[in-house]
Amino acid sequence: MVYLKDEGSEFEAPIDFVWKYIFGGDAHDGAHKTTRSPKFKKVSDITIEYASERYLRGKWAPDRMRITMVPPISVTTEWLDGVLAGSKFVYVYKPNGEKTHIDVYGEFTSKTLEPAEVEAAAREFLESEFRDDAPAVKAEYTKSKAVRT
Repeated sequence: MVYLKDEGSEFEAPIDFVWKYIFGGDAHDGAHKTTRSPKFKKVSDITIEYASERYLRGKWAPDRMRITMVPPISVTTEWLDGVLAGSKFVYVYKPNGEKTHIDVYGEFTSKTLEPAEVEAAAREFLESEFRDDAPAVKAEYTKSKAVRT
């Protein structure tokens, strides 16, 4: 098991807009190039199970996560099936004016990867999520500001 913290990332949009994006469905789901065939199952008002095929470590494979959203503070994820099954992590959001600060903390594990590869796989996952979301959030926010003007 590997403990990771990834602190200091920011989205170029205020926190209320970031949460609208997260709950926005198509815009958010479509931004992620490393997932396909998403399926959502509502578990409670704040928790879903998200199943998809995910591209990680050079190949596509099925995975499933339980995701609990507590706006505007955090998203907690437990990886149920897939390369990083058993991993648990939390995204913590903090307003920063016209930006939203994001920190991630978690323990990552794998039944299929060598221990030395777990950290690399977890970082690959986190980097791809931010790399896909950051420009999408910025574009959607810029578009929303233009509409209001």
